[in-house]
Amino acid sequence: GDRRMDDRFRHKLAPFEADMQAVRRDIHAHPETAFEEARTAALVAERLTRWGYSVYTGMAKTSVIGVLECGAGPMIGLRADLDALPIDELNSFDHRSTHPGKMHACGHDGHTAMLLGAAQYLAEHGQFQGTLVLIFQPAEENEGGARVMVEEGVFNRFPVDAIYGMHNLPGLDAGRFAMTAGPTMASIDTFEITVQGEGGHAAMPHTTRDPLPAVAAIVSALQTVVARRLDPTDNAVVSVTQIHGGETWNAIPDAAVIRGCFRAFSADVQEKVRAAITEIAQHSAAAHGVTVDVEHEARYPVLVNHMRETDNAMRAAQRVSGNAPVDSDMTPLMASEDFAYFLREKPGAFIFIGNGPGEGGCHLHNPHYDFNDTILTTGAAYWVALAEQEMPVRD
Repeated sequence: GDRRMDDRFRHKLAPFEADMQAVRRDIHAHPETAFEEARTAALVAERLTRWGYSVYTGMAKTSVIGVLECGAGPMIGLRADLDALPIDELNSFDHRSTHPGKMHACGHDGHTAMLLGAAQYLAEHGQFQGTLVLIFQPAEENEGGARVMVEEGVFNRFPVDAIYGMHNLPGLDAGRFAMTAGPTMASIDTFEITVQGEGGHAAMPHTTRDPLPAVAAIVSALQTVVARRLDPTDNAVVSVTQIHGGETWNAIPDAAVIRGCFRAFSADVQEKVRAAITEIAQHSAAAHGVTVDVEHEARYPVLVNHMRETDNAMRAAQRVSGNAPVDSDMTPLMASEDFAYFLREKPGAFIFIGNGPGEGGCHLHNPHYDFNDTILTTGAAYWVALAEQEMPVRD
């Protein structure tokens, strides 16, 4: 009977497929970055209003929240993200970005389109009893739109019983679902190490305190943080992503800067890595006769899926998947996601839907990326299955 279930859900959403694709491509062609998603938000709000949702805007600048009340029952939140990335698109298809330097390189255009497809279906044909809260969130990339919404009291105004999110995943078969309970995506912290010396003539290094050998030593030693400071069973990654120092060939600079980020799956490991980076920088600098200033900034916390809600998500995904197995024990991802802030406030689950191999093994945040339109129906069907499962109609 599994396959029939699958066909039934896909069949229910099939009439919405063309519109979802059109909306997805329209959003792709008009990408907007963090907190500037005015056009995208207006498009979402217009549709939700047309379908009979109560629409709330203004929280975290550009969010759109659509609420549909159908009798007494649970209040369930479903979330999609709106924003694009500051990347120059290198695709040549018709729906490529018309905004230079901005691109939907992470599939948020697809996430928004899938939730809109489900929103229309649920408004017109949904069999559920309770309150549906659709959260279209700005600024997932780098700027923590979810954190801003929490700070502005999104759950005071909309006290959901649980909240669910979904992201596409290149490399996973198109339309396949994957998830895991517990830590699912890593925290991210950034660091900036300023190495201060005394510059001078490159022919007379003994009259200077050269910051660059210290920079080389620090970058080299940072590679040992994960290998030598952590228990081998702890997962973390430290990446140096910028080095700036010096302006010319024959002068030793006064100072240089190292920047990077690190990711972890627990606050304990986060703390160990942070301490190790600081210690390595200070001791390496002292050995080279220069000084350092180390600054850390905690960005997104670890995304931790709740046990019961992950099980709910798995059951809904299984109903939509038919005979295709759902991976309920996926390997956690080192990438970070601000849905983590919602999960610190409310029980919920964040799951993945396969985007297929992609063109040339195209990854997220890649200038050749494009969301796979063939999974729109499956993703929307998941949202419908989940809403109807979690807000059952009482006889």
